[in-house]
Amino acid sequence: MDVRVRSVIASTAAVALAASVGVGVGFALGRDDTSGSGRPPVSSSGSVRLANASLELADDCDALLERYVARGLDLVSAYGWGGGEIIMFGDQSSAGAGSASMGGADRATSSVPASSSSPSAVRSTNDESGTNVQETGVDEPDVVKVAGHTLYRIQDNVLRTYDVAGDEPQQLSSLQLPGLRGGEILVSGDRVVVLGDLPIGDDTGGGRSEARIVVLDVSQPGTPEVVEQIDYTASISSARLHGDVVRVVLDNGLPVLDFHQPSGTYTEDRAEEHNRDVVRATTLADWLPTSAGERVVECDDVALPTMDTELGTTTVVTFEPAVVEPVGTAVATTTTASYFSAERLYLATGAGDLGWWPTRTLDCFDGCDPVGSGSTELFAFALEGTDTRYVASGSVEGQVRDRWSMDFADGALRVALGATSETGNFSSVVTIRETDATLTEMGRVDKLGVDEEIKSVRWFDTLAIVVTFRQTDPLYAIDLTDGDRPRLMGELKIPGFSEYLHPLGERRLIGVGQDASRTGMTRGAQAALFDVTDLTNPRQLDVVKYPKQSLAGAGPDPRQFTWLPDRRTALTVVSQGWRGRTGWVSVLSLEGGSLSNRMVEVEYGDEVAEVRTIPLADGRVVLVTGDGVSFFDLSAT
Repeated sequence: MDVRVRSVIASTAAVALAASVGVGVGFALGRDDTSGSGRPPVSSSGSVRLANASLELADDCDALLERYVARGLDLVSAYGWGGGEIIMFGDQSSAGAGSASMGGADRATSSVPASSSSPSAVRSTNDESGTNVQETGVDEPDVVKVAGHTLYRIQDNVLRTYDVAGDEPQQLSSLQLPGLRGGEILVSGDRVVVLGDLPIGDDTGGGRSEARIVVLDVSQPGTPEVVEQIDYTASISSARLHGDVVRVVLDNGLPVLDFHQPSGTYTEDRAEEHNRDVVRATTLADWLPTSAGERVVECDDVALPTMDTELGTTTVVTFEPAVVEPVGTAVATTTTASYFSAERLYLATGAGDLGWWPTRTLDCFDGCDPVGSGSTELFAFALEGTDTRYVASGSVEGQVRDRWSMDFADGALRVALGATSETGNFSSVVTIRETDATLTEMGRVDKLGVDEEIKSVRWFDTLAIVVTFRQTDPLYAIDLTDGDRPRLMGELKIPGFSEYLHPLGERRLIGVGQDASRTGMTRGAQAALFDVTDLTNPRQLDVVKYPKQSLAGAGPDPRQFTWLPDRRTALTVVSQGWRGRTGWVSVLSLEGGSLSNRMVEVEYGDEVAEVRTIPLADGRVVLVTGDGVSFFDLSAT
């Protein structure tokens, strides 16, 4: 078996972040031309195309290193990168956790009346691979995939294949992938792409993380063969499959250096001077990606900002699994969220977050201002074939929570934004369009969820549903029929909140999240059925409350939710997560405006997180647990 093993670090072109709108750079890196030689791929000459005067290229490698060192010296302290403050309450880091989402005028007025013909909640969500995805036609990695009559599963570092055509799933093969950790898979034709971590050094990885991508030929599912293995000195933050093209988002943070910290008689001044000397002694190998000890990006392919900006690199690597020739595009900043539509990729940076109370440290016990600019930088890329082409960038005040806070439709980016130091104490929905190389705000709705936090967002062609929470669960319906004039149409306030929203048809959706008291104390998981026929008066039709102290898996991981439209049935994983770990599949049947529930116990312990319910084309559902693969009994539904 001929297996090509390459050590690759994504070719990188640095792109400046700026506080003003419209600072951007266009670039396209050359193809890997190593042809399996083992040489690190080098981007083609002149691949960086500057879009404006806010970015520049270094004269040579020495000048490039000087710029990196100068920016690094601005960040280093006696405690290493950043300050040494001890966080006692709250968090000064940017928000970005949760189920994947991302801002003033009062309620907008318009001559367009609200009526029964208002926007509908229509968008497909289940991919042919069996995964519950955010966007139609854009597949997402998961631990289980189905293609025709074959099911693929990655568990630990073992890939297994199953035949699911018969009365019971039959295992066809089991292949160990040494060194892989935390793997997930994508399937494209006769290729399976496995994406995972690569342990390096000791158990802690020495502070660094690396990634491994393995491509397998599964034309014979009983005998899968590894045909490609690519290692990156980066971590994988996201990946998507567009047709037969895989895109992987890689994160490179600040370099891990031999910093010291104050201790005993070793003072802060001595520690800081040592750390500054360490930064001064760095080489380009510390700042630029390397492979086999060599740089994989030329000095004249690195674009530099003309002002101080955050250090870090986000790289998008693109390839076709049938012919693995990766090409890369990068932004020289750490990004906190990446959103893919069928046509666009948007990267968002952290903005700092107000949180629930003032952040206190030993140096500012009475409360400090949030760290961060209060604005989110956005970078837009057009997706066509294997091309990931930068098209625009811009800045917007507010915080993007996660990928579910962003959406692209009708040529516009729609963003749900949480509060920061640059906004009021509320959330917003903003529409943004590309004008030349600038992302320009066109319209907005403010004052959503005053003093509350965004919990979930769901976008439809001409409608946005935003859920916020602190004590009650306001559900806001935003009319996006005129993308440049979004309107708040109505709201519904009920106890608890929905962490994940799923469309059930034109007028209804289901929300999975937490029940709560009127004072905001969470009590256990719940599933609620909503009607948005009249956007001025959204209604909760029914609610299923699960046992106390239970958790709904679809909140943090929407892949634990499956909608079966032909049966009008939803399957979602619920666990007794506060005490013990019993896992059930909740079978929610819809009839009229009501929900009926049947609980099926399926798993225990940490393996509850592995539970999946995978729909097949013939109407059956495969249940995947930590212990095995079987068909799920839907007869009672």
